Amino acid sequence: MVRLPLTPAEVERGQRLGALLRRARGERSMLATALDARVSPETLRKIESGRVATPAFSTIAAIACVLGLSLDEVWAEISRPERDVEPTGSGA
Repeated sequence: MVRLPLTPAEVERGQRLGALLRRARGERSMLATALDARVSPETLRKIESGRVATPAFSTIAAIACVLGLSLDEVWAEISRPERDVEPTGSGA
């Protein structure tokens, strides 16, 4: 199966998701968070760094639960409109 390249919007959503999870995790260790969510620390690291821009829903739900985030909060953060972005080819 060939996986299509991510769109710039998907990459940006992945970066927002990673930033949200890092902020929510705060001083808590990545290892403890990953183990409590029953995901590998490597998976959590990749999501937080934006390297996995489209993780499985169940993975995000588990991590969000451990961090005390509602899925509504996660969705609101990752789907907010882009700010201060010039459209490509705007001639500016």
